Amino acid sequence: QVQLVESGGGLVQPGGSLRLSCAASRSIFSIYAMGWYRQAPGKQRELVATITRGGVTNYADSVKGRFTISRDNAKNTVYLQMGSLKPEDTAVYYCNADVTGWNTDYDYWGQGTQVTVSS
Repeated sequence: QVQLVESGGGLVQPGGSLRLSCAASRSIFSIYAMGWYRQAPGKQRELVATITRGGVTNYADSVKGRFTISRDNAKNTVYLQMGSLKPEDTAVYYCNADVTGWNTDYDYWGQGTQVTVSS
């Protein structure tokens, strides 16, 4: 059981930046990987970025070079720094904890935070 709470979403103009935070209820060192996913209305949820407890990162092609995932183990928090934002980035962003790395029964999700990119 892992509880996740996202924050930091909001309204931003194209080309702007936002930093999302995800606070976990236990040490993220004990979790295989943490990640960010997003879902726009009428579309399926898609991977944005992940980071393993070993520090290996993975990004969707659509955000490479613009977004950076990081973590602070002392604060049990994962961040998503988003820059050069585009209207296509508008979505609800969800934090994910992949506890085992193989058993999806032990994947946990936050409540989501809205990101809107608009002029």
